[in-house]
Amino acid sequence: MANFEKSEIEKLLKIPGEVRGVVFKTDAEFILKEKGEEELKKLESELEKKSCPIKYSNLQSMNFYPIGLRVVSLLAIKNIFGFDDEKIKEMGSFAPKISLIIKFFMQYFLSLEKTVKELSKIWKEHYTVGDLQSVTVDEKNKIIILRLEGADFDPIFCCYLTGYMREVMSMVVGGKVSCQETKCTFQGDMCHEYSFTW
Repeated sequence: MANFEKSEIEKLLKIPGEVRGVVFKTDAEFILKEKGEEELKKLESELEKKSCPIKYSNLQSMNFYPIGLRVVSLLAIKNIFGFDDEKIKEMGSFAPKISLIIKFFMQYFLSLEKTVKELSKIWKEHYTVGDLQSVTVDEKNKIIILRLEGADFDPIFCCYLTGYMREVMSMVVGGKVSCQETKCTFQGDMCHEYSFTW
């Protein structure tokens, strides 16, 4: 974690807002699947050395924790294990597969348009800041565009969210989906937009 110092962590921990503990659980499950228990312990040990201890097994899925801690978790994982953007997207894609909130939501699948509009409720179940809204739902041409405002946490989160939303949309449409972040506040845009095709 040479390039991931205490001063950077302190800055990240000041990001406003909170997130459900389930996001940390999915991080831990992904590391266990990819690297094993010893490597998860190594991750926790490295975070403790940086005065930012995260004991993944102690966090409660439905409790709220600082969003900055969530960003720290992702950056630490990327740094320690050398994950590239594609691997971070893979982490994002993995999370909905084991999320109880997503599984519960998918039980009530309605029409495509209504289900996509309900995604803003899923966002609010996970995060206390940010607003996710549908811009375009074109079932005929197989295009969906979602806009996310007020969620400018860190560029790594954009990458993670691309994978996460791609998997959620795959569940919604019942097939393989392509996802691209077509607008990003870290690239000078006013919001984040994600475009899905299938």
